Amino acid sequence: MHRILEKRQLSEEVFRMKFEARNIARERKAGQFIIVQLDSDFGERIPLTIADADPVAGTVDIVFQAVGATTHRLADMAVGDSIANVLGPLGRPTHIEKVGTVVCVGGGIGVAPLHPIVQALKAAGNTVKVIIGARTKELIVMEDEMRALADELVIVTDDGSYGRKALVTEPLKEACEGPNPPQLAVAIGPPIMMKFCAETTRPFKVPTVVSLNTIMIDGTGMCGGCRVTVGNETKFVCVDGPEFDGHLVDWDNMLSRLGAYKTQEKEAHHVCHLDLGIAGEVK
Repeated sequence: MHRILEKRQLSEEVFRMKFEARNIARERKAGQFIIVQLDSDFGERIPLTIADADPVAGTVDIVFQAVGATTHRLADMAVGDSIANVLGPLGRPTHIEKVGTVVCVGGGIGVAPLHPIVQALKAAGNTVKVIIGARTKELIVMEDEMRALADELVIVTDDGSYGRKALVTEPLKEACEGPNPPQLAVAIGPPIMMKFCAETTRPFKVPTVVSLNTIMIDGTGMCGGCRVTVGNETKFVCVDGPEFDGHLVDWDNMLSRLGAYKTQEKEAHHVCHLDLGIAGEVK
């Protein structure tokens, strides 16, 4: 059991949570993720990336958006409650080395998994430019943490309510066109955002790493649910990733697979309680 120690609501549907997970906190590296199961005997297993960890205190931080039945249940949990099962750290860590200048792009809650990567890149001696994007000001997360790390921080919003009114691809392209172009780009966020970040850097031949968050069940590569096509080869996000060369990912195939269970997700999130005569969320 993993006791929840802190919980903060960052926006209407985005939460930050700290819980006990001593072994994971000690072993995790930048880029890795965990699988959370709220019930010990039955329940959906959901992959969540690690936003931060304290190996001394034995705690792990996650930032998540309540979009489905399980994440809404997680959002309803309080300090003192316990999460039944947490598996991790999973996935291959980010390859960290000193390359020079790196531009890191985070979209929405993708900023959270980007945070430990920026930490590691800075610690390796790189100059790091961070671009944060969201639809509105209210959806910007972890700005203070990124500002403390980045050599330069650019914030953009779709509606112009904070920072520049732009998509993240605009300052990314400017960075690639500038007098000191990056030697590496890292993009984490919605799949469509990562796809267009990769297309933005492609003409400039800037190596681009993306972190994929696909349908995942076991986290060991056995179920095959997380398979993607990368460079015309089948890869499994949970064991071969989650990070891949963004220029080689078959984005159309991945986006199509992400929508495979939309009907079932809606049914799980909203169920008709005939005995009560109301429609409500699965509890």
